[in-house]
Amino acid sequence: MTGGNLTRDEAAERARLLTAEHYAVELDLTRGDTTFGSKSTITFGCSEPGAATFVDLLAPAVRSVTLNGEALDPAEVFDGARVHLSGLRAENVVVIDAEAAYSRTGEGLHRFVDPVDGEVYLYTQFEPADSRRLFANFEQPDLKARFQFTVTAPAQWRVWSNETLEELTQGPDGANTWRFNATEPISTYITAVVAGDYHVVEDEHTVRLADGSDLLIPVSAMVRKSLAPYFDAEAILEVTKAGLDFYHRIFDYPYPFGKYDSAFVPEYNLGAMENPGLVTFNERMVFRSKTTDASYQGRANTIMHEMAHMWFGDLVTMKWWDDLWLKESFADFMGAYALTHATRWEHAWVSFANGRKAWAYRQDQLPTTHPIVADIRDLEDARLNFDGITYAKGASVLKQLAAYVGEEAFLEGARRYFKCHAFGNTTLDDLLAVLEETSGRDMKAWSKAWLETAGVNTLTVEVETDANGVVTAAGIAQSAVPEFPTLRPHRVAVGCYSPNAATGEVELVERIELDVDGPRTELPQLVGKPRPGLVLLNDQDLTYAKIRFTPAELDAFERGGLAALPDSMARALAWSGVWHMTRDAVLPGRRFIAVVLRNIEAETDISVVQNLLRQLRLVRGEYLDPAYRAAADTVISARLWELLAAAPAGSDHQVAFGYAAVRSASQDSDFAKIRDLLSGELSFDGLTVDQDLRWAIIETLAAAGLDDDGTLADREAAADDTADGRRHRAAARAARPLAQAKAEAWRLVVETPDQPNDLIGAVLGEFYQVGADKLAEPYVEPYFQALAAVWAERSIQNAERIVSGGYPWPLTSAALLARTDAWLATDAAKAPALRRLVLEARDDAARALRAQECDRNA
Repeated sequence: MTGGNLTRDEAAERARLLTAEHYAVELDLTRGDTTFGSKSTITFGCSEPGAATFVDLLAPAVRSVTLNGEALDPAEVFDGARVHLSGLRAENVVVIDAEAAYSRTGEGLHRFVDPVDGEVYLYTQFEPADSRRLFANFEQPDLKARFQFTVTAPAQWRVWSNETLEELTQGPDGANTWRFNATEPISTYITAVVAGDYHVVEDEHTVRLADGSDLLIPVSAMVRKSLAPYFDAEAILEVTKAGLDFYHRIFDYPYPFGKYDSAFVPEYNLGAMENPGLVTFNERMVFRSKTTDASYQGRANTIMHEMAHMWFGDLVTMKWWDDLWLKESFADFMGAYALTHATRWEHAWVSFANGRKAWAYRQDQLPTTHPIVADIRDLEDARLNFDGITYAKGASVLKQLAAYVGEEAFLEGARRYFKCHAFGNTTLDDLLAVLEETSGRDMKAWSKAWLETAGVNTLTVEVETDANGVVTAAGIAQSAVPEFPTLRPHRVAVGCYSPNAATGEVELVERIELDVDGPRTELPQLVGKPRPGLVLLNDQDLTYAKIRFTPAELDAFERGGLAALPDSMARALAWSGVWHMTRDAVLPGRRFIAVVLRNIEAETDISVVQNLLRQLRLVRGEYLDPAYRAAADTVISARLWELLAAAPAGSDHQVAFGYAAVRSASQDSDFAKIRDLLSGELSFDGLTVDQDLRWAIIETLAAAGLDDDGTLADREAAADDTADGRRHRAAARAARPLAQAKAEAWRLVVETPDQPNDLIGAVLGEFYQVGADKLAEPYVEPYFQALAAVWAERSIQNAERIVSGGYPWPLTSAALLARTDAWLATDAAKAPALRRLVLEARDDAARALRAQECDRNA
């Protein structure tokens, strides 16, 4: 990857040698649209006078370096990624004056020009190691220091940083200088700067502390001006205030960073970033078109996630990235936990069970899976471990831990952790120590089973009955795959569901909570009773494990029995089990489709509905026997139009089924309907064909060969001349089933450097289409031939999207797997992070082949 790497051993040695104390960072943002001035004055101590070290910096040029008053030659000490220093004293001051570069790919200081009005917007994104693109520093989490930013910017802009403003100086040359107060000791990767003429809504919030005193926290939310008409800042600040109240109540530690600004920024690579006092969010959480409540819940979850980091991650920070999970798993757990306790989304764990955990289960079954506590050798490893293991599996395991030790013991452990390690750095052992104190449990054994091993267990209920249907024996079998054979202790609930004899409605007959350990755990509570219609393992989703259903239970689901389950969490767990059986080539894809189409109309949780629709699309495109796809298309499309017509006017379900019907169009009659939707000749009461739905229609028509000249996309882009509109136009052009269109798209994303990452994602998302084998075939060899150069020359975010999104999955076959294996045997595959991404793409293709075989033999 472009940019210098940093190993764990190098970081440990530098931390042993140095003590970072203070940074004075001066930025000049008035020097044009490609570079800016960056001057760092770093005060630091050295435990071994006379020793040598290095400062991290990724910049086009260094103008001067001064160490303890002595000028050094930049040509001799700067190698493009590091400034080398020698002859250190016990106390040192180094001044590095550099010419730094704006980013167009979301790392460092990103610069965006809004096509709507020409306004310029800047923001930083540093995790894990891109603050060195903004200013020279010791780029590792355990060299915390105080940071004071001074920023010179055009007079019409406002500037924000982690801390409050100390002084604003108006210059005579049309530029203002913003000097901020020094931060508390924090890590480099969570420093932040946002600049531009943002639309801002400001407020303040008072929280009552445990000692009875009040803490006043200024809060704000901002977005670029052209999105202001869509910006629901009041709703965002309402969740923010609820989170501040909630976390103060359960953490018993005052918010340590003064103010709380939320910046919604364009072309963002992540969902959000927990910069203390200045959290950045992806502006796609500002909705231009009607969306479902699942989107608002997702945004609220993200707000709560990032706020949890203020304590867990910012106040107390991991020493190195192998304990990355300490902050991300905790914050992911707290996002759902806070929603259920502090907002209107009381059933947030349902969305977590059906969506977030699906991400974890997928990641944990790849050949590149890793323990939650991963072996992070260097920064490349760190970048790729921001994954479903670190976030969602870790959060799932913490939910299991809270059930294992007790919720109050878990929270008390967090409180002690914050108070003991405030503004410091920790390892896993520090967290386990406080949990042992509060729970009395052996955390080392628990950690070894759950945090230090990879893979997911499968739980299956085994029930024997007599001729009258009375249970004679019952138990829970636990299994694991040979590659990751660990059997873990699970605290689970078992839900027994049967129809009521009088009403016929399915109800919970009994819920049993127990510890599962080893290959079989007995269930004596069921013996002597009539067998329930459904024995639902992991009811309430306490543990992290896949579950299996019996043929009779699956038959009942296909007849509508899944929708009959009375509890939304129970249904979410049932849906999850059916999905796992489909992914694992145990349940044929066509049966999954049948279960979904029969039961989805009655599903009340909109996040579950939308997740099922995504899974339906994936199964249709990749898991079905190709010979059955045409018949499946007819069935799916007809049912989705029925569901759209039946959905209540203006409801979330109507929105979800509307998008699904459009995206699943496959026949001439479907295309005629969506054309009529676009023109207004067809309408559904309550369904607004707004901008995002219009683009979904146009991209679908383009992929079907019904906009080969690009007229529809060009006309829509002219009416929607925004960043979103331009991205959708590029995606629609890439979707067209034309060799010329594919060549144009390939040049744009693979052969043209430094494209915005969301543009690359959008184009590659439409580049390949199901069944378009002849159009995909010419890109097999170019894909493999481009990998080494893409990985070496592009930013990691660009490269990740190209490596994963460019893999020719429509050609899934033994031949594609063989070609992938041949590449994996080359020298280019020796780059570990690149190899990992290609292995994961190969595994998805191999899984699809197994699923197709299962469906073929059904």
